[in-house]
Amino acid sequence: MRIMRWAGRVAAGLVSLAALLGAVRLVAPATAPGPTGDAPGVARQLTFLRQALDGGAGDDAQALFPEGWFFAHVLYGLARVDSGLRAAHGERDTALREARWALERLESPAGRAPFSPDLAPAYGVFYQGWTNWLRGGVLALQAPQHRDPAEVRRFAGASAALAAAFDASASPYLPAYPGQAWPVDSTVAVASLRLHDSLLPPRFDPAVRRWLDGVRQRLDPRTGLMPHRVDLATGAPAEVARATSQSLIHRFIGEIDPAFARAQYLRFRELYVVSPLSLGPATREYPRGTDGPADVDSGPLPLGVSFSATVVTLGAAQVQGDAALASALANYGELVGLPVDTPHTKRYALGLLPVGDAFLAWSKTARPWVSPAPEPPPATVSGWWRLPLLSLLALVAALPWLPELLRWRRRRLSGAPARARPAAVGLLP
Repeated sequence: MRIMRWAGRVAAGLVSLAALLGAVRLVAPATAPGPTGDAPGVARQLTFLRQALDGGAGDDAQALFPEGWFFAHVLYGLARVDSGLRAAHGERDTALREARWALERLESPAGRAPFSPDLAPAYGVFYQGWTNWLRGGVLALQAPQHRDPAEVRRFAGASAALAAAFDASASPYLPAYPGQAWPVDSTVAVASLRLHDSLLPPRFDPAVRRWLDGVRQRLDPRTGLMPHRVDLATGAPAEVARATSQSLIHRFIGEIDPAFARAQYLRFRELYVVSPLSLGPATREYPRGTDGPADVDSGPLPLGVSFSATVVTLGAAQVQGDAALASALANYGELVGLPVDTPHTKRYALGLLPVGDAFLAWSKTARPWVSPAPEPPPATVSGWWRLPLLSLLALVAALPWLPELLRWRRRRLSGAPARARPAAVGLLP
C-alpha cells in the first residue's frame, strides 16, 4: 500500500510538472520581437528540418499530398531567407547556403516531377511562382554588388516569363495543373514580380496593376475575398474563399498592394479567426456560419477549425503587424503542438510530421520582403485570452493530489497522527 501511495505521488508530481510546463509555454514569448529579432527556438527547428529532409522527409510529405515534397523544401528555404534577412549582411552565410540548397532541390527533376511542362508558364504557376519567390529571396540575402550574375539572370528570365504568361491570359489566375487554377498560386507569382522590381531595375508594374484590376473584378461574392478555386478560362469564382488558401494569400498580397491587402486581411480575420470553446484563437476553414468538407489541404476540421490554416495564419498576422494575434497563435501552438526540445533541435508533433514544422518555421520567421512593415491593425485578441487555459492547467495540476488531500483530511478528522510528523506524537493530548 505504501509503494502504491508513493507511486501515486510520483505520478501526481509528473502531471503537475507537465501542467506547469504548459503554463510556461503559454505565457513565454514565442514570436520574434519585430522584423529584426529572432523567433525563439526557430534556429533549432531549422536544424531539425534539414536533418529530416536529408533523411527523406520530403518523400514522406509527398505521400501525404501532391505538393508535399515541394512544400517541405521550399518552406525550409524561405524560412532560411526570412531568418537571414533579420541578420546583418555579414551574418547571412548559413542562410544563403541553405536557401541555395533548397532552390537547387526545387530546380531538380524531382522538384518538377509533379507538374506538367505543357502549361503556360511551363510546369504551372504554382511551381514557377514559389520557385521564383525563393530565387528572389536568395538575391535579397546578398548585397547587390556581391550577387551571382547567373542567379540574377535566372531570376530576371523567370520573372519575364511569368509576366508574359499573365499578359497573355484573359484571367488573372494561371493554371497550376491542367485545367485547374487557384488564386493563391498566382498571388505568389505576382508577388515575385514585385520582388523583382525591388531588387532589379523595375519592369513589371503594368502587369501587376492589370492583375490587381482583374482580381478586384472577381472576388468571392459571399465573403468579398479572393476565392479558393476559380474557373480557369474566366477566373470566375468556383468555390467560396477558404482559409487554407486565404492564410497563404495574406502572406503575399501585402507585397503587391498594401492597402488592398489590409482590407482583405481585416475581412479574413473577421470571418475566419475564432476562439472555439473560448480556449484560444484558431482559424476556421470556412467562413463563420458555413461548413464544408475537409480535404488533404485542410486536414480534419474539428469544430470547423483547420490546424494547417491556423499555423499559416500566424505568419499572415505577423506580416500584417498583428502582433496580438500572431503571439496568441504562437503561444497556443507551444501548448498544444507537443514540442520536443533538445540542446540542438526543436520539433513539433513529436517530430512525426516534419512538413508541419516547415510551415510553422516559415510562419514564425514571417516578415515583409518588399513592402515596409505596416502599422498594427486594431487588436481583436484580448490580453486575457490565456486565462481559461491557465485555469484549466491549474485544475489539471491540482486534481492528481486530491486523493492525497482527502487522506490527510480524514486523518485530521479522526484524530490520527499524521505520518509526515511522527515527532509531534508525544505533544498530542
